[in-house]
Amino acid sequence: MLNYDINRYAAAGRRTDHYDAMGPLQLGIKRLFDIVFSIIGLVLFSPFIIVFSIILLFDRGPVIFKQERIGYKGRPFTIYKFRTMRIDAENHGIPRLESERNMYLTKFGRFLRAHHLDELPQLWNVLKGDMSFVGPRPERQYFIDQIDRETDDYRYIYLMRPGVTSYATIYNGYTDTMDKMLKRLEYDIDYLDNRTVFTDLGIIFRTVFSVFSGKKF
Repeated sequence: MLNYDINRYAAAGRRTDHYDAMGPLQLGIKRLFDIVFSIIGLVLFSPFIIVFSIILLFDRGPVIFKQERIGYKGRPFTIYKFRTMRIDAENHGIPRLESERNMYLTKFGRFLRAHHLDELPQLWNVLKGDMSFVGPRPERQYFIDQIDRETDDYRYIYLMRPGVTSYATIYNGYTDTMDKMLKRLEYDIDYLDNRTVFTDLGIIFRTVFSVFSGKKF
């Protein structure tokens, strides 16, 4: 498990000026919202989940893509998605950036990715408590190590449950460069400093609008 303890940075004289704007009551409401609406989502989208699973069964490889990500308090968890890439995408064990992964997308996977339907299985992650509907996108340790070489601010991300969507997702898109990773980090820390239940609702509405309007992100 990663050390996410902010106090050790204070003892070393490093910045500790970012704190979660959500208090216990709002965090409780946020978690209740996640539980209720992840259940509703799983029920409403179950026909799509079944159809997509059947289609992927006829493709070579697993239906569900599983990958370890780093989440709340620096704890690793398994994220679930519909598989969108060929099974040889990371044969050499080296994680690929988004621009590199696009070369390995299957035809059906490209459709799922374009409409963000590959992320439907993350409703299960939300229900389990690994994730929230709104929060910083969870990253792999490989890329966190690269970010840590540029800044020590990534530790603040461990104060939040990772999310299915975020301001950074909407306005910064997929992170395929280090500059984008650092920009996403800025968005996520700003969210930490200012988040409320109402800002979460605003992000959800913006995400839904972006998906149905066909915006690429």
